[in-house]
Amino acid sequence: MDTRFLQTFVSVVELGSIAEAARRMNLTSAAIAQRVQALEAELDAQLIIRVGRNVRPTEAGRAVYERSGSLLQSLRALKAAAALDVPAGELRLGAVSTALTGILPSILKRVKDLYPSLTFYIAPGTSIDLYRRVISGDLDGAILVEPPFAIPKECDWQAIREEPLTLIVPSDMNLSDPHALLTEQPFVRYDRNHWGGRLADSYLRLCNIKPHERLELDALEAIAIMVNSGLGVSLVPDWAPPWPEGLSLKKWVIYDRRFIRRIGMVWNRSSLQTRVILAILEGTSGLPREGQNGHTRQASA
Repeated sequence: MDTRFLQTFVSVVELGSIAEAARRMNLTSAAIAQRVQALEAELDAQLIIRVGRNVRPTEAGRAVYERSGSLLQSLRALKAAAALDVPAGELRLGAVSTALTGILPSILKRVKDLYPSLTFYIAPGTSIDLYRRVISGDLDGAILVEPPFAIPKECDWQAIREEPLTLIVPSDMNLSDPHALLTEQPFVRYDRNHWGGRLADSYLRLCNIKPHERLELDALEAIAIMVNSGLGVSLVPDWAPPWPEGLSLKKWVIYDRRFIRRIGMVWNRSSLQTRVILAILEGTSGLPREGQNGHTRQASA
């Protein structure tokens, strides 16, 4: 069996789309379909069916998908072991959306220079989902928000960046009384299903602020654009640039250690790519530990 075909099938199932799998793998849709068809022919079973523009696994496809994770993980371990003293094979990393653009590119460039034989699989997602994938062994590590609970013994954690909770408002708004703005202005809330969103909610509760909620979103970039458009104010972590272009915002930073979003790496100690992950963390020492974007005022809770 050509394991590339199996990995392609797994990507199609996880993304629910041949076209999206083709985009992520830098192949044509026809090439993706051919790989899946070759795997179906080898296994003598139909693995996926089309549902409109999307695809979903058949019963046989679901069974193959559920068993493929451990097989591919074992294969990656074999490749890493065969590399002996030179890390090679595939490094599977996850990253939250702001880390994908603000932290990960420079890290990957450095690691690629150090280990040219290494290939990368990058999985976007929420901190909660990525954490679960690291615990299960599906990912070697992930850059995410520090979990609000103890890390299990089979994993390690190291902080990369601290992002203080920050009130963002349109540039023409007076920031002389931030708590009044949070109480009186429409509020664009950072989704409480995210660990960072829960941090903002904790601050509001501590200060006994009951905002007039207009929207609740899970994308920080979208929240900044909504505030810039005059749709309200928001409490967000001061994430690593780039922020969306063309914004004109004011910021009120809450310098209180209880309300800092910490971004870092969590990794599985059993991963054979631990050496590479440690090299990644060594390379983050030169990154800005805390970002300031736009017009900023300081505050404390």
